[in-house]
Amino acid sequence: MNLPLLRALAEASGPSGREERVRAVVAPELEALCDRVETDPLGNLSGIRDGDGPRLMLAAHMDEISLMVTHVEERGYLRVIPVGGWDARTLVGQRVRVHGREDLEGVVGMTPVHLLDAKDRGKNIEVTDLAIDLGLPGERVRELVRPGDGATRIREVRALGDLVTGKALDDRVGVYVMIEALRRAGRSPAEVVATATVQEEVGLRGARVAATRIRPDIALAIDTCPANDGPGTPTSGPSTRLGKGTAIRVMDASAIGSHALVELLTRIAEEAGIPHQFHVANKGGTDTGSLQLAGEGSVAGCVSIPTRYVHSSVEACHPDDIDASVRLVAGLIERVDELG
Repeated sequence: MNLPLLRALAEASGPSGREERVRAVVAPELEALCDRVETDPLGNLSGIRDGDGPRLMLAAHMDEISLMVTHVEERGYLRVIPVGGWDARTLVGQRVRVHGREDLEGVVGMTPVHLLDAKDRGKNIEVTDLAIDLGLPGERVRELVRPGDGATRIREVRALGDLVTGKALDDRVGVYVMIEALRRAGRSPAEVVATATVQEEVGLRGARVAATRIRPDIALAIDTCPANDGPGTPTSGPSTRLGKGTAIRVMDASAIGSHALVELLTRIAEEAGIPHQFHVANKGGTDTGSLQLAGEGSVAGCVSIPTRYVHSSVEACHPDDIDASVRLVAGLIERVDELG
């Protein structure tokens, strides 16, 4: 696994609508692997490999869940709202980077438990109950931060036993898979457009614009999916698990994947001996929903990397699943003309 690339992608700050730092990591990779690279007004970055066959679009999103400052309190604490889907419990006590007039490190705090009455102790925590403490006087904070500034998690990518863990693996690991699949794939019968999309976490917005412009015949989102093998999850029944291979996504709340594409991905995996499993759910969503419906529509599906603790600071993936996903996407690039 190309750990330096995954680390550079995941540790970069890229809140929805401000993905430029991630784009700066992705751009040279696509430039080295594609015939040309283009951007659009929303900030999507597309690398194009010319070809005479159908147009295959790959999409993986650059943005991460984040916070946005609503106001600075008199004592300098920042009040924030969520940008994307947060479980507020995962934020308490975390280090964050506030993107003000300069980058500022802060910690997320809330009213100490020993100052809460019994009723408030049992209350569900909301993001709006939390505050970011920059450790600076209020006057100085107001010079450096204004409403609308973003905040992202601070966390290094590290080994965790057999796994890799860090923040924003959703979906920087998908961007990684897209890049490495391009690097691995041989000649394709298709024109291949690899797009690092923006604003997925707030409604699949970037993919909608990109797919409308690109007009793919076949489209594949590459994203994470929940690994249902963490604490409190069932020990049996349908689920995706770490170390069991790439996940071919059949259905979620945003899309039902093309049956023909699911069958082709399954055939490629079986014939190449790529470990794989299937993700079937009625919750969650990926860029597939926008890829499938934009313009005149496309044959669309999704390859997912199983991930524990999604939308937290300790997201975790198995390197073998990442590699299996790279192999499967590369196989699709080479064999997309077999789509029936």
